[in-house]
Amino acid sequence: MRKNHSIFRSRSIFTLAVAAIAASILASSFSAVAGDLPTAATYPAATAVANTGILRVASVSTAVEGNLLPSLVMLFEKETGIKTILTRDDEPYETAGKGGYDIVISHFGHRDVEKFVQNGLGLWPKTVFSNQLVLAGPTSDPAHIRGATSLVEAFRRIARAKAPYILNQTRGISYLTDVLWIAAGKPDKGDWFIDSGSSKKNAIELAAKKKGYVIWGLTPFLREQKGTRGIVPLVTGDSLLQRIMVTIVVNPEKVTGVNATAAARFQDYLLKPETQARILRTHYPGVKQALWAPAGRHNPGYALPK
Repeated sequence: MRKNHSIFRSRSIFTLAVAAIAASILASSFSAVAGDLPTAATYPAATAVANTGILRVASVSTAVEGNLLPSLVMLFEKETGIKTILTRDDEPYETAGKGGYDIVISHFGHRDVEKFVQNGLGLWPKTVFSNQLVLAGPTSDPAHIRGATSLVEAFRRIARAKAPYILNQTRGISYLTDVLWIAAGKPDKGDWFIDSGSSKKNAIELAAKKKGYVIWGLTPFLREQKGTRGIVPLVTGDSLLQRIMVTIVVNPEKVTGVNATAAARFQDYLLKPETQARILRTHYPGVKQALWAPAGRHNPGYALPK
């Protein structure tokens, strides 16, 4: 799915509602109120603005819906005067390889990153920030994991309580569950461990039905929360729940029409200490806890701004 924004521009009008977090979790790590992302305006396809000096940034949904990139793009435009189009695109690399974008932001683990860079279409990735998974569960929290800072300990408590745990079959989350299971001492996978083959929204809906626990990205969880009443975020405070994201400048030697100068400037802007600090202060709409982690320091020293 791809949607174009000039800060908030898309091909079709959309509004992403963020549901109010239940009152029972206000005393834990979250304090939230209902809110909506701004309605996006229609904008022409990214390829229509090549070679005009405009910077075309594409990002997977989480950093756009979570309000991080829209706010950073707004400040970048104000600071540099460079007009920037931000496009929400969960499959950005095909379009980028055809000259539709100047810089792409995705998870490092996106399935197309390796091929895109190895084929010479993109320059070396730079880590910029991490987004957030969440261990969610019923408001009654029978395993008493609310606010835990150790994901392994939370998983161990769920197993000990034999409370339903719904395996989200998204590949990375299934992998993380394997890590948790081993680190928790390989507890017996009895009836409490539910591997139904469901993933993403379906896994959340099953957790709501079973009054169980489940791991998913915080951004899509909040987006779908209206349909998952009774399931709330309980554990966020463990680095195992962070998933690193990168910027990749499209290679102007391989792809025509790329505004590489502006792309490199935006990449440098994201790595500035001031911007990395601002990432900590950027919150998901309606959520007071900081849920973005700066990741600039993971780059080699030569890549960091002086």
